[in-house]
Amino acid sequence: MSQSAIQTVSPPMSAPMSLMERLNRSALNLGVPLSVHLDVTYRCNERCEHCYLEHDGDNELNTAEIRNYLQQIADAGTFFLTISGGEPLLRRDCFEIIEFARELGFNVKLKTNAVLIREKEALRLRELGVEQVQVSIYSHKPEVHDAITKLPGSLAKTLNGVRLMRAAGLKVTFANVLMRSNAGDNIGVQELAHQTGSQYTLDPTITPMLNGDSGVLDLRLPPEQLHELFHDERMVNNVSDFCAPPAPVDEEIREGIPCSAGHTSAYVSPWGLVYPCVQFPLPCGDLRQQTFSDIWKNSSQFSEVRSIRAKDLSTCSSCSHLGTCTRCPGLAFMEGSMRGPSSADCEKSFIRTGITTAGMLAGHAQSVRSSSNSQLIQIQL
Repeated sequence: MSQSAIQTVSPPMSAPMSLMERLNRSALNLGVPLSVHLDVTYRCNERCEHCYLEHDGDNELNTAEIRNYLQQIADAGTFFLTISGGEPLLRRDCFEIIEFARELGFNVKLKTNAVLIREKEALRLRELGVEQVQVSIYSHKPEVHDAITKLPGSLAKTLNGVRLMRAAGLKVTFANVLMRSNAGDNIGVQELAHQTGSQYTLDPTITPMLNGDSGVLDLRLPPEQLHELFHDERMVNNVSDFCAPPAPVDEEIREGIPCSAGHTSAYVSPWGLVYPCVQFPLPCGDLRQQTFSDIWKNSSQFSEVRSIRAKDLSTCSSCSHLGTCTRCPGLAFMEGSMRGPSSADCEKSFIRTGITTAGMLAGHAQSVRSSSNSQLIQIQL
């Protein structure tokens, strides 16, 4: 349930750093996994047409294992913990897991479709001090949302859960993944978020399935609709800034890390496998065989990820968009190389600014759109 949302242009380097920027800078310098995303199950009560997961529940981590691994993750210095799935509330021990995580001092964010949220569950989440609940809403129209989730009545059930959580005092964020089947419904979803007192995020990113199947990429918005989206003040606030030509690439940008994945954040699967990110299917270790600290500090895969600077990227290092592109190394990895371009992000940079990317010039920009029936790199489970 994890996607990369539209990002606004970064502030000038001279601007004062926010608390989160200072935390991330300190975590990077100290080698601390500040944030961990834990999927407690891949099972789900919805079957969203764009979902990148296979909903297998065999051999999931049991309660004792999760408690053990959460303790290890806390000992490693992690503060932000995202609990997700699948649908995490399908686990009967979900609230026990959240309670233990809060006892360990984690700042907990829960990702759920809220279908199973009733007043009792909403009040319990508030009692446990969950920081935020993210809920996927695809359309304000029941017929569109329910067609995407393939669960009749799902929008009504989800919105009921949202209203109960808001009444309990929880912070709720609508995550609006935009694709062909709900194109144009983002304004309605944004208004629905405002009506319920929820935050709103928009994400036009569709990712390949973790089994390597890229057929779901056919659901991506076509370029002309992305262009309209990126130039809509209601979605990106300041279009002139968001769509401005990239600033000149300097040495600080070239020496920068491409992404926080594997540097200050990690992902743990329902089987205890550790990766740099949920969208970066590079296996780095197995918690059933190693400690989290051992994997984080000594994994050769993590070491390789951390060795890469922007200047080392095979194509992107020569690109004028190097400092502003939302390039995902995980998506690049699934296309063949963690040092290569992510064709979807090349396309977004071009559509946003009108300036051709190095990846496009090298012939990568249409690679996924033109080969959506091909198999990409498969996650190793």
